[in-house]
Amino acid sequence: MAATLHALRIAAHDPHALERFWSGLLGRAIDETCFRLSFVRSDEPKTRQNQMHFDLTSESLEDQRRTVAKALELGGRHIDVGQLPEEKHVVLADPEGNEFCVIEPGNDFLAECGFVGAIASDGSQEVGYFWSKALGWPLVWDQDQETAIRSPHGGPKITWGGPPFTPKTGPNRLRFVLTGPLSEVERLVSLGAARLGAERDGQVEMADPDGNEFSVVVPP
Repeated sequence: MAATLHALRIAAHDPHALERFWSGLLGRAIDETCFRLSFVRSDEPKTRQNQMHFDLTSESLEDQRRTVAKALELGGRHIDVGQLPEEKHVVLADPEGNEFCVIEPGNDFLAECGFVGAIASDGSQEVGYFWSKALGWPLVWDQDQETAIRSPHGGPKITWGGPPFTPKTGPNRLRFVLTGPLSEVERLVSLGAARLGAERDGQVEMADPDGNEFSVVVPP
């Protein structure tokens, strides 16, 4: 039985404040994602661009402007990550500097994915294959070393952009949390994951083939 994607965990200096931002911005749209968001306390500083970020979709230019305005009202801000002037998506950061994009209307790749269109990830083609097998989600894109998977039940895509990669200089602030039996940990290892430690308090810390941390919660 494939593991289940339970949550996207976000490390935060102020978890309650960051939860208010994202719940205010996403509203009920998070119910369509097949996973939840969780926020955990961390004193580690943010030193680089995150390995994962949200791509939020728009139905019209006015809808895109409303989403941007709402994010700014909640405490977000505009940032420059090297986007080109002709690109029509808007790059923002939440109050703790976590990047996300508000995509322009008419994006065919994210059509029918909902308001949370994708979790866009920095990663290799191989890691896309790993997560497809790990979660039992089919590949919906595999071209030019870029990959994407999506739950058979719908919701956002998870994408990996291929090379070049941003150097990893410390633990990721965003990581997946899976649920599954202890036997599932061994299956994930056989697919290319690595255990980062023994089971502790019903949880096993692991890393995918690109070295990105994730957790597996083992039910009692």
